[in-house]
Amino acid sequence: MAGHNKWSKIKRLKEKNDAEKSKIFGKLLRAVSVEAKKTGGTMSPSLRAAMDKAREANVPSDNIERAIKKAGESDALESIIYEAYGPGGAALIIEALTGNKNKAAQEIKHILGEHGYSLAAIGGATWAFEKTSEGWTPKTTTSLSDEDEKKLGELISNLEENEEVQEVFTNAE
Repeated sequence: MAGHNKWSKIKRLKEKNDAEKSKIFGKLLRAVSVEAKKTGGTMSPSLRAAMDKAREANVPSDNIERAIKKAGESDALESIIYEAYGPGGAALIIEALTGNKNKAAQEIKHILGEHGYSLAAIGGATWAFEKTSEGWTPKTTTSLSDEDEKKLGELISNLEENEEVQEVFTNAE
């Protein structure tokens, strides 16, 4: 039987692990590029923090340096915040980093639409959060049923699979 030997199993496992690593590395290197673009390639606290975060995830130093060099040559990446409501009325804040606002918005709308939700108006969900140095922390929380928690988990994982979505915050307990 083809595809049932030890090497095939190892190969499939390695492919899966490499794909997950690639997704994480891509997001972290995109954040390094944005910070390098903001500072013009000079070292700043925000660039240092982005580099440290990438190093914590074991991103190779060559890749970090390449992202900094590439930042001067590439188009400007923009940080965008989308707001939505998910299962059980849980507020969602979706932070994205993209070079094409329209593409990112359509992809996020599509993912939300697949689950039966849509984007909220500006300020529609941010009232439930407070911006801190770590990100968005909820001011008020919403308790969800087990079914809604499962739906919310699926929605968040689908959103995080998108390469342009950096983080998703929710006020669910």
